[in-house]
Amino acid sequence: GNATLTNNTNKKAIKNKTKQSINKMAKTPAAGKKAAKTPKKATGKKHAKKVESYSSYIYKVLKQVHPNTGISKKGMSILNSFINDIFERLALEASRLSRYTKKATLSSREIQTAVRLLLPGELSKHAVSEGTKAVTKFTSSA
Repeated sequence: GNATLTNNTNKKAIKNKTKQSINKMAKTPAAGKKAAKTPKKATGKKHAKKVESYSSYIYKVLKQVHPNTGISKKGMSILNSFINDIFERLALEASRLSRYTKKATLSSREIQTAVRLLLPGELSKHAVSEGTKAVTKFTSSA
């Protein structure tokens, strides 16, 4: 009676200690899985993640139009957001158009139609004209 109780208690204690030691041990990855690499300590300077923006292009166009005019950080940020917004709208409209025609490729035709649908009047005409000029220049250089 009493001997079996202590024997069971000892078995439980051994079981718990085994679980603890297993948990403390480094777990080996299952077959077929790669072990996660331990992160190496950075040596020297840390590199900040590159943030993509249209700021250099906006600045170049500004200098073509108004060579003596500058732009503030906030103004640049607003223009960058504006370009991202228009790009997203054009891409969405162009993808819809290609879906309607059951085509998997976005061509200059879908982009041109998206521009005509999204931009108002004179702005649309100028955008189509500039786009056509760009595509012609690109195809002639290739």
